[in-house]
Amino acid sequence: MNRRRHWRAGGTVVMAAATTGFLVCATGCTADSRATTEDARPPGDTVRVLHRAAATLVDAGTSRTTTSMEMATGGTRVTIRGEGVYDYGKQLGRLRVLLPQDPAGASPHRPITELLAPGALFMKNRGAGVPADKWVRVDTATLSDGNLVTGGATDPFAAAEVLRGTREATYVGRTRVGGTEVRHYRGTADLADAAKSASPGNRGPLEAAAKGFATARVPFDVYLDDEGRIRKLLHRFSFVNGQQKGTVAVASTTLLYDFGAPVHVRLPRPADIYAGRIAEQ
Repeated sequence: MNRRRHWRAGGTVVMAAATTGFLVCATGCTADSRATTEDARPPGDTVRVLHRAAATLVDAGTSRTTTSMEMATGGTRVTIRGEGVYDYGKQLGRLRVLLPQDPAGASPHRPITELLAPGALFMKNRGAGVPADKWVRVDTATLSDGNLVTGGATDPFAAAEVLRGTREATYVGRTRVGGTEVRHYRGTADLADAAKSASPGNRGPLEAAAKGFATARVPFDVYLDDEGRIRKLLHRFSFVNGQQKGTVAVASTTLLYDFGAPVHVRLPRPADIYAGRIAEQ
């Protein structure tokens, strides 16, 4: 007998079949039914599993990643996309971020190269008067969002460390992400709690985000493979736009795949970092 369950994954309805096996036999099949039910349950305490997700990525070493950040304010919705690689042990990453086309139809901005490091974000092709051959360095602990939003892509390891602040979560069920069997969890994390347990490089940025966002509570959906590694993570942030005095809703999605991929990140030399004034955009 098949029972079908529906749940939402990243805004798309996903349907999976939960099959309970019943065999016709003279002595009954209670043991088989119990085994199937046990397999449908999440391994271990749900909140503790999510608290360990960032550490599991460190054990995994490296991966490729794609990111998507959708912002909605004043009836306008824009999406920024990125792709790259990340080393979770060194907390170093490289992303190529694509900005959306200007609403007036102007040519799209050149892709921005971003280097992610503990406590720092480096950007090339930043525009705003910065020479094309120079990098801009930003101290992420000074950003009101802790670089969860500013770079147009959420640092993959910072995204994982937000889960250290998980206060409540439920196990939704099994599904697939990119062809991989995963377990889907949905819950809410507190940025202040996450900062207390975060690595030294992310502690300051997460503390800043806890104070700078409209709320420190972050709803999320996360998909873990059978090794406990994050395959997909969706955060919903809310922050106050200082220029327009309005609240901006942000949906940040991070996909992780190809674990063990080679990652080579070389941070800019001091001479290659722009020291001038950056124009307002």
